[in-house]
Amino acid sequence: MKRLTAVAALLLLLAAAAPAWAQCGAAVASLTDAERAAITRPALDYAESYYEGDGAKMERALHPDLAKRLVRTDPQGRSSLDHMSAMRLVQIIRMGSGKNTPPERQKKDVEILDVYAGKIASLRVEMDGWVDFLHVGKFGDRWLIVNVLWEPKPRQ
Repeated sequence: MKRLTAVAALLLLLAAAAPAWAQCGAAVASLTDAERAAITRPALDYAESYYEGDGAKMERALHPDLAKRLVRTDPQGRSSLDHMSAMRLVQIIRMGSGKNTPPERQKKDVEILDVYAGKIASLRVEMDGWVDFLHVGKFGDRWLIVNVLWEPKPRQ
């Protein structure tokens, strides 16, 4: 009986959340090609600048208060949060950390996950060695990356 009650509660919760999920997909589906291009441009600049070692291109894609984070877990299972600022990320790019990536491995797949009010959006960027989730915001007529949460891909 407890199991049936739990399943019923879960179904009610999912039914209540369904309209919100439908709105997410509808917002992305209703974007014009120009809006889609404007929203994804900073994500593409972010990825391309890594492979090109172009610090200026990276800097143009970022809000100066950007926070790039990684949840790191040590061998004992303790987790911590690594943090990188916009300035540090630009410095790393200028050092050319991704320039040696062969062209056939220069993955930069961008997916818009959600858009709200034409002012904020969530994106997923898959690159050669990791996946980034980006929050972008519209500042004037430009979209800029405000937050990045990333995770390395498992080594093969």
